[in-house]
Order: sequence, then C-alpha cells, then structure tokens
Amino acid sequence: MSLHKPMAATGPEQQFMASYLDALSLVERLHRLLLDVIKDEFERVGVLDINAVQALLLFNIGENEVTAGELKSRGYYQGSNVSYNLKKLVEMGYMHHQRCEIDRRSVRVRLTERGREIRDIVSGLFQRHAEGLMSKNVVGPDGFDQITMSLRRVERYWTDQIRYIY
Repeated sequence: MSLHKPMAATGPEQQFMASYLDALSLVERLHRLLLDVIKDEFERVGVLDINAVQALLLFNIGENEVTAGELKSRGYYQGSNVSYNLKKLVEMGYMHHQRCEIDRRSVRVRLTERGREIRDIVSGLFQRHAEGLMSKNVVGPDGFDQITMSLRRVERYWTDQIRYIY
C-alpha cells in the first residue's frame, strides 16, 4: 500500500509522476521483501543467529577484504548500520578483523569459514531464484538488463542531485 496521495493522472507530467511514485514504492517494498526471503531461507535451514541484513552484508563482501569505509563509499550501507553489523559479525565469528598497517584507525574485515557458509547459503538462494525466474518466464532474457540499466540511470540522477544541488 502506497502512502502517497494518489493523483488524478490526466496529463503526461501527472502520469509520469504517478509512475515515478509507484516505482519508488516498489523499490522500497522489494528491498523489504528481499530481506524477508533471506530470513525465511535461514529459518528453513536452521540458521537463527544472524539477520538478513548481516547475511546480505556477508554475501556482498564475498572473498574481498574491505573496510567499513569502503562498504559505505560503494553505497551499500549507511555508516552506523555497517559499523554495528560488522562488529556483531566479528563477535559471532562470521568475520575476521585486523587493523590496517598503514592507517591504524581503519580495520579490514574478511569472511571466516563460517561467514563463507552463510555467503554460500545466500548465493544458493539467489541461484535458485534466478533459475525459477527464467524457467517460469517471469522476466525475459534481457529483462533484468533493461531493469538494471534504468535503475542505474535513476541512481546516477539521484547521486548528481546530492553532489551538485546542495
């Protein structure tokens, strides 16, 4: 359910605005739904000590060794959110951490074997979903390329708004 007040779509501008607001609402719902899908998968396989945001963080780090700052600068996570979750993942044994030799204030993290197991669960889930989407023709062969290209253009526009307007 959308919280924005529906507009009577009469002209092209109003129709575009209505479509834009619907797309924004859909992106937000899809993100929440993705987290629910991951949570359900973990309940199904009996992994109960990690939440979906943390699992997605492990998936996105993959085999890399990164700092919290690098994750934030890539745009994946907000500052306090990533710092809190990295700390929790280290405490739970899903990640190793080590101070950077060059900048002692910075900490580099990488997955432990236990973290790689979580990453593999998420990867397997995404693989099954990709196969299901293809086999059921939910999205055509080039459908995700078109969706991604459009979303990247919106991302670029929003990024420019943040950088150049304020």
